[in-house]
Amino acid sequence: MQTRPSSLAVRQRASRAALSLRLSVGTLLALPALALAAGVSVKLDHSSPSTAPFPSDRYTRPDWTQNTFKRVHLPKPDCAVQVSDCADIEVINTLDGFNTQPRITVPFTGAIDPASVTSNTVYLVNLGSTLTGAGFGQRVGINQVSWDAAAKTLVFESDELLQQHSRYLLVVTTGVKDAAGDPIEAGRWEEFRRGGREHEGRGDRGQDRDDDLDDYRRALNDGEHSARPGRHRVAALSLFTTQSISADLQKIHRQIQHSNPAPINFMIGNGGTARAVFPLANIGGIAWQQQTGAAPAFTTVAVPVGALGVFPGAVGRVAFGSFRSPDYETAARVIPATGTLTGTPVPQGANDLAVEFFLPSGARPAGGWPVMIFGHGFTDSMYGAPWTVASVLASRGIATAAISVVGHGFGPQGKLVVTPRIGTPVVLPSGGRGFDQDGNGTIDSTEGVSAVGANSIVSSRDGLRQTVVDIMQLVRQIQTGVDVDGNGSVDIDRSRIYYAGQSFGGIYGTILLGVEGNIRAGVPNVPGGSISEVARLGAFRFLTAIALATRQPQLLNVAPSPGVPLPFNLNFNENIPLRNLPPLVNTVPGSSAIQLVLERNEWVQQTGNPVSYAPYIRENPLRGNAPKPV
Repeated sequence: MQTRPSSLAVRQRASRAALSLRLSVGTLLALPALALAAGVSVKLDHSSPSTAPFPSDRYTRPDWTQNTFKRVHLPKPDCAVQVSDCADIEVINTLDGFNTQPRITVPFTGAIDPASVTSNTVYLVNLGSTLTGAGFGQRVGINQVSWDAAAKTLVFESDELLQQHSRYLLVVTTGVKDAAGDPIEAGRWEEFRRGGREHEGRGDRGQDRDDDLDDYRRALNDGEHSARPGRHRVAALSLFTTQSISADLQKIHRQIQHSNPAPINFMIGNGGTARAVFPLANIGGIAWQQQTGAAPAFTTVAVPVGALGVFPGAVGRVAFGSFRSPDYETAARVIPATGTLTGTPVPQGANDLAVEFFLPSGARPAGGWPVMIFGHGFTDSMYGAPWTVASVLASRGIATAAISVVGHGFGPQGKLVVTPRIGTPVVLPSGGRGFDQDGNGTIDSTEGVSAVGANSIVSSRDGLRQTVVDIMQLVRQIQTGVDVDGNGSVDIDRSRIYYAGQSFGGIYGTILLGVEGNIRAGVPNVPGGSISEVARLGAFRFLTAIALATRQPQLLNVAPSPGVPLPFNLNFNENIPLRNLPPLVNTVPGSSAIQLVLERNEWVQQTGNPVSYAPYIRENPLRGNAPKPV
């Protein structure tokens, strides 16, 4: 016969069962924390750009004057120590978004297997243009992958140029494996997206109390629907918005097209008393008195008139004139930032620019000669390369026009002395656009094309853009009529306008071809890419070394070459992999700091990067423009 348990025994059993249940539930609740502790995961401490995936809209502020409706807001380091970084960030924080081909960094809590990082396990998803939604859903892979072993940080670039003023979601999946070959953990991301603290040593003042971070978290949660991780899970996300590229030049182009400029003035010889138009057959020689010193001091060289004989008899006349072009650069060689949506670029002044025309021999066509505007290269001027191609173009019935680039052609007091075979010499301004920017008393061949000092990160970005403005103004001058000999007839066809450029001329020429819809076709020869990459990977690498050596603090990480004179003995190792190579493990001390500087330079200079404008020539023309043969 069984005895019924006492009420006390029942209560004791129930208590033990409840305790067991609480322990079981507690164990289950503790599993995410145990998972966080057990495996490698992406760091998600959004208190610093280096402790969470970057770029990130976490480091922006609302700005409704911009196409992106935000502006970059990077934190500054100790400006008494990191002087150059602070100056760079001051400029970066005027931009309305992030680099359109960014260096992306993802920090981890431990070591990973770099070979597991591919465009299938880490990638970008376009969430659409901020203005039109265009591009939504486009998936972009990654390239140039490296693993910074010391910092436990994955570094890579987008595999292709990203669209301007568009939102992108960076997706890191559990397809990435740790050093033991196990998938990275997703628990840390799951906790962050739910709003929990991020276990990064911030104590009671956790990031879940940060309103800006909460807004960013909500944006990430919304974007997660587009992540599409396939058979993997999302291990981390970052959301960032790319900067506007073409806004300023498009607005300036509209301003120029709505202007009604005075005609090009060819009465510039002998103080305005002689028309500077010369039959080639009567030119005995042209001496260029270059202003090479601020005193002023001059160096006389011969203009290569003989080069016009490559196709003998093809060039009939050479004409020199002057026109006024709006100058959007300040004295610091910077075009001031304005809101890319509602702002209006404002000219800071105007320049009287020299222009030359080479007219073909023979009868002028009824509508005037078609014209090729030719852009010269770095260190050259309108008195160099244009003279070597003009007879080739003239042999095909095409006139050539050229100006000098911002900062080129030496100083503004330079003169041309044209000595005819019959008659008296004619003296006219050479139109030099350089000045003694560094105060050493001399004027070099490119001095004044780049911003320096606190704005050195801008480099030649705005010198290139201003040159594009000047050529757009020249296009407008041609559209309104060019009468070379003053007989009342138009000598240059108003509509058949083309462009060719060499090297630096290919760089600003590509920008021009992407924006200027009234140029019908173009030939940008060896146009390069971003100026920072052209310098880093080419013959001007020593200029990058100088820039790194003059930073505060300096960043050279390789000893100078013995027996080699300055500055060519300066060395650095940035250790950036080339495209389409296996992931690189980066153990070079100091290389990450150099990479960051190079990335910021490219970021700031993207609006002066020909790569940024190349899609607008044929693939994706800007509104109102047609695709061009190129």
